[in-house]
Amino acid sequence: MSSTDMIAPTSGWRQLQFFFDSKLHVRLESIIVLVVLGVAMSVLSPYFLSVSNFLNILLATSTIGVLAIGTTLILCSGGLDLSIGSILGLAGVVGAYFCVELEWPWFMAIVGALGAGAFAGFVNGQFITRLRIPAFIVTLGMLGIARGIGLIIAPNGGAIYGLPGPVIYLGQGRPLGIPSPVIILAIAAVLSHYLLAYSRFGWHTLAIGDNESAARATGISVESLRRKLYTISGMMAGLAGLIFMARVNAGDPTAGYTYELTAITAAIIGGTSLFGGKGSILGAVIGALIMGVLQNGLNLLAVQSYYQQIAIGAVLILAVYIDQLQTGKEKKA
Repeated sequence: MSSTDMIAPTSGWRQLQFFFDSKLHVRLESIIVLVVLGVAMSVLSPYFLSVSNFLNILLATSTIGVLAIGTTLILCSGGLDLSIGSILGLAGVVGAYFCVELEWPWFMAIVGALGAGAFAGFVNGQFITRLRIPAFIVTLGMLGIARGIGLIIAPNGGAIYGLPGPVIYLGQGRPLGIPSPVIILAIAAVLSHYLLAYSRFGWHTLAIGDNESAARATGISVESLRRKLYTISGMMAGLAGLIFMARVNAGDPTAGYTYELTAITAAIIGGTSLFGGKGSILGAVIGALIMGVLQNGLNLLAVQSYYQQIAIGAVLILAVYIDQLQTGKEKKA
């Protein structure tokens, strides 16, 4: 008996779950949570269903969504990356420094942000695979290192303002009426979804997360793959830093504070296992939307920020608990 059979009340429900899981690689329960949460917030606040508020949710989700994509790839492999929030801040500072302080061409902001993120992720991967240091320790250390370097680069530890127009357009532009960050998130999600669900790279990622020893026995180069995954995770954090920088028109070394927790929560809510071997890129985006709707709704209800942090922490614990239950059911099936 499969886990789907154990939780599905009817054959119609099982068929619907099978369709979403096998065809779309998305957990149906995540979509239901998003819909229920949206309905609840629309009842509690008359402003929730406005077009402007909907766009605000999408804009806020774009940054977390990109981070959740990188986080999903890492979690699928059985790894963990706690440094992505700080790498986001560092990437934004580097990008802004290149085109504002050094007065290089505007596209160097993109090169700087993505390059800084990818390099930080590459360093994470090197320490984890070559020195055999646990990912928790390495990425926790990088969390502090990246934040500190960002503060050193930024003049007097402050934000770098005055980005050129083309860079700002990446965060504030609206081609065809769609916010640029939303388009960037959609492109990143589609490409990453294909990478994880339909490529050999993705299959190997899931394999080492499910059973690393078995993956080695089949000839998968686990260390090389992990280095690539952490580099990709860092690059996605760099992309998120670029989006954030362009949205606020500044490279802020303090940006991304606690974003790693929100991204991990979004990934787990979207169906990615904290213990590796299972994950969904599209599910992570839906998880990010759930977090975005939750935070937006709490803001509309004038809930204080510290209570919002409590809510996010509680959702993270609940998501991990549900993931444990689901994993236990699948092992028994």
